[in-house]
Amino acid sequence: MNNNNDDISHCVRLAMEQYFRDLDGEMPAAIYDMVLARVEKPLLEVVLNHTQGNQTRAAELLGLNRNTLRKKMKSYDLI
Repeated sequence: MNNNNDDISHCVRLAMEQYFRDLDGEMPAAIYDMVLARVEKPLLEVVLNHTQGNQTRAAELLGLNRNTLRKKMKSYDLI
């Protein structure tokens, strides 16, 4: 499992380094919110797919309250 965590960290690191290179002198803003929005939706989609749409199980896997999961799903138009 540790190797998977390292892989994810490595991917994020590479993506952020590329992001800063692509700015081409522009000033970045709200990087934290941007990254969370780009990562959170596919994370929810994959976990929900893995649980075959079972929101209770998905919330458990994510370590979230089911209501929190539903709120996030609504914000990303997943329900």
